Amino acid sequence: MYQFACTCAKKSITLEDIWVKNTFRQEFVSGFRSMKDGLHYTEMNSNNTLLKVRFSDAQIVDSIVSFKDLKWEDAEIKVEDYQFNHDETKMLLFAESEAIYRRSILHKVFVYDLQSKQLTQVHAKKILHATFSPQSDKVAYVFENNLYYLDLSTNREVAVTEDGDYNHLYGNCDWVYEEEFEFTRAFTWSEKGDYIAYYHFDQTEVPEYRFDFYENLYPREYRYKYPKAGEKNALVNIMIHHIGKRKKISVNLGENTDIYIPRIKVNPYDNSLIVYRLNRLQNHLELLRVDVNDGSTEMIYEEKNEAYVEINDHWHFFKQQNAVLFTSEKDGYTHIYFHDLNAHTEKQLTKGNWEVTEIHGVDENKGTVYYSAAESSPLERQLFKVQLDGTQKTCMSPEKGWHAVQFSEGFQYYLDRYSNASQVPVYTLYSQSGSNRILKENKPLQKKLEEYTISSLKFVQVPNKAGTLLNGWMIYPPDFDPSKKYPLFMFQYSGPGSQQVTNQFGGRDFWWYQMLAQKGYIIACFDGTGTGFRGEAFKKKTYLQLGKYESDDQIDVAAYFANQSYIDPARIGIWGWSYGGYMSSICLLKGADVFKMAIAVAPVTNWRYYDNIYTERYMRTPQENASGYDDNSPVNMVQQMKGKYLLIHGTADDNVHYQNALEMQKALINAGKEFDSEAYPNKNHGIGGGSTRLHLYRKMTDFILTNL
Repeated sequence: MYQFACTCAKKSITLEDIWVKNTFRQEFVSGFRSMKDGLHYTEMNSNNTLLKVRFSDAQIVDSIVSFKDLKWEDAEIKVEDYQFNHDETKMLLFAESEAIYRRSILHKVFVYDLQSKQLTQVHAKKILHATFSPQSDKVAYVFENNLYYLDLSTNREVAVTEDGDYNHLYGNCDWVYEEEFEFTRAFTWSEKGDYIAYYHFDQTEVPEYRFDFYENLYPREYRYKYPKAGEKNALVNIMIHHIGKRKKISVNLGENTDIYIPRIKVNPYDNSLIVYRLNRLQNHLELLRVDVNDGSTEMIYEEKNEAYVEINDHWHFFKQQNAVLFTSEKDGYTHIYFHDLNAHTEKQLTKGNWEVTEIHGVDENKGTVYYSAAESSPLERQLFKVQLDGTQKTCMSPEKGWHAVQFSEGFQYYLDRYSNASQVPVYTLYSQSGSNRILKENKPLQKKLEEYTISSLKFVQVPNKAGTLLNGWMIYPPDFDPSKKYPLFMFQYSGPGSQQVTNQFGGRDFWWYQMLAQKGYIIACFDGTGTGFRGEAFKKKTYLQLGKYESDDQIDVAAYFANQSYIDPARIGIWGWSYGGYMSSICLLKGADVFKMAIAVAPVTNWRYYDNIYTERYMRTPQENASGYDDNSPVNMVQQMKGKYLLIHGTADDNVHYQNALEMQKALINAGKEFDSEAYPNKNHGIGGGSTRLHLYRKMTDFILTNL
């Protein structure tokens, strides 16, 4: 393990090291594409050839296809991604990607038959969500808001829908579903391939948001449907298209149309469709089993919560029995439950004052569930397994720190990316038989660290005024002298269920914090009330009043350090991005006597401006909870400002609109308050591309050096 050493006569970190030279680049193993047998995986070599590689010894056993040799209309297909069919005799090849939103990407798509060596283009233009049927005889996809499938046996295109347009989306999510329910392909094949279930979004009544791209003599206007808090959503229907019968069925979702359908899944046990129905308040989830012949439904599971029910993909429907495994917070912590859908009985498989964080899969043959959990500490992740009857729980990765795991098909092998705060990431391939093989150790990065002055990251706990200990980390200047006074610069995100304080190796911002520490700043980060992996009560305390307890905690932490002998109480600052920018803005205003400066990047400044699925989950609607929205909006606190403020936003932010920055600026101007701001033309919520990040971090660094 590499221990950071605070020694002299070493290099200092520069912004160019971080954002231009990528001096501290990490070696990655991006994961592997396990093949169906669970013994091999696929890997692309430098010659653009797809190889079949053995897990046990990394030996190449076959060359599957040379992508550079594949041509369409005499032009090479520049394959960016690929997907096998069920029996690995065909592949979907994806080329010329074009991002729409965060998760939706258009591609030109081809089918390559590995046996006949034949190549077929699915559609002449770029399409969305190309997906093989389970029998591999068809490929479903979305083109210009309509759902189609290509029959590979006849090469005939079949239009499942024909009236898709700007207001009517078939098989593809609207903006708010994609962003907040975190999926974009809004259709699924049945287990037998005899029907396709798909979403229809009617967003006719959804308000439209517009912004400009400043590219030419006249700006280009961009329009899309964006439902803000309290506004109308798209009307969602679930449809079933029977392939053989060419028959369409509408699923009966009930009389209330102001609902969400955050997931649809097919139960492989009986080929039935399962629809997740969630009320608009998001505190009542129902699973409906659909009769695919007439669209009628019966409820097979429900869960209610005083605040909200979390939506995730921790659900596993069994092939060998009519049952489902899932996670729930129903006992106050996120744990695993097994629900028998025939007997209507339920068993809790894990229990304790700690949280399950991910389900990696279920080996039905062995009755084993593999999962990750923060059992030893909220700051750590270890891999576990447990039997379906709740017995034989075993920790498979006991080392303290952070284990990010990916399994092969059949669960015989798994890749573990392990690191901790002072350990560079190491990628190890483990076998259930007991052998393991290190794939990457990041030795070049470890050697590079020896050239620089690096401060150790120290984990601490600080109490808020209520006496609750908040988890945090701190970075001290390399030549720290406790008899001197130092400025304190705080970072946080603070959003519901989020986490910034973890015992894992840092990313690019970590090197920026090291650079600031070298310039004499103490850097601190604390996860306050509302953040995740400390139980439901801690996380959901912020319900109906986002911003209140989170900012109280950051102010309490800053006040605590202001009383420490080594902190200069006149030089305490804070920054954050997105929710963190919202929080840093509030802290500068509410904590005007504590914070002397703040930087807010792409902040929400009033939850009335943000999308309804996210905002109403935690706040309900503005009509129901006006005070919750207004009392914790920095726009309404500007009269309290005393310190220095830097407000940064991208003008083409489709997520947190530039409107938030403009409304904040207007309020500050009306209040006669001086502030600094930076707008990044045509940049979205990530504010990246080209030299943008270097410019952004130089701007923030100069502001810190000048004002803190």
